[in-house]
Amino acid sequence: MTAIEFNQQLINQRTPLKNFAYSLTLNAEEAQDLVQETYLKALTYRDKFADASNLKAWLYTIMKNTFINSYRRSVKTRQIIQQTDDLSFVKPVSGVNGPNAESQINQKQIEKAINELEEDYKIPFTRYNDGFKYKEIADELNLPIGTVKSRIFLARKRLMEELKDFSSKN
Repeated sequence: MTAIEFNQQLINQRTPLKNFAYSLTLNAEEAQDLVQETYLKALTYRDKFADASNLKAWLYTIMKNTFINSYRRSVKTRQIIQQTDDLSFVKPVSGVNGPNAESQINQKQIEKAINELEEDYKIPFTRYNDGFKYKEIADELNLPIGTVKSRIFLARKRLMEELKDFSSKN
């Protein structure tokens, strides 16, 4: 299958993927994020797709695994830091005395990559990363919500490309 055929079939799966994503997240914005992440992974790992296999099933598997991994991360985060105003209830992670030198270097490299993004991409990305909703970012920047989503998606893509060495370490 050529890249053009693959991309066309990928586009044709948009509506079923959006529906499946919404059934998993029960939130329209999170569903859209999940679809974008699925597309990004499908394009990144296109070489892993066997031409004779079912593209729709492959995409659903990517989406389901992405959703499960995200859910597990959020559960783990909630276990480490309980939602409270009183920080005396924050549970320390056993065996961790603080950030090690390697994680501090990694953090600086990630921050440097984010800061090197063009302002049009960096601002929406950092706002979203800070917990703002797409609508809030769009209103603040006086942009259409689709433009905000697109810029965040492209910022993620550029960061993944810039920080690809991190994925091979894990």
